[in-house]
Amino acid sequence: MAEHIKSKQAEYEKTTRFSQKTRKVTFRLSESEYERISDDIAVCGLTVSSLVRKRLLGIRVASHADIAVLSELRRLGGLLKHIHNETRGAYSSLTAQAIKDLSAYARALTGRCRAVSREEKIP
Repeated sequence: MAEHIKSKQAEYEKTTRFSQKTRKVTFRLSESEYERISDDIAVCGLTVSSLVRKRLLGIRVASHADIAVLSELRRLGGLLKHIHNETRGAYSSLTAQAIKDLSAYARALTGRCRAVSREEKIP
């Protein structure tokens, strides 16, 4: 499934990068819908049109900040594993707890990313 999403993203970038956008679509939103889109725009760092276009085409939208944080969490987990290996488990209870905490935070952050992108496709 991840390959399918990556191929959709690549196809989208290939077809939209150089294509001239000549059509304009205007629509109205309720206050709550607008707040929701505004929140998603703030989290994802996209424009309104880019966010709506990606969701309409079924392309996953992820937060740039969250992706950077997840990358850092992975790096820290690797460092903890390195410490565990270098000390031959001398701090195993501490490193195990730290890895559990990092994993829990990463799962929570991944859930947040999915919450933003769960409405990938507009019905």
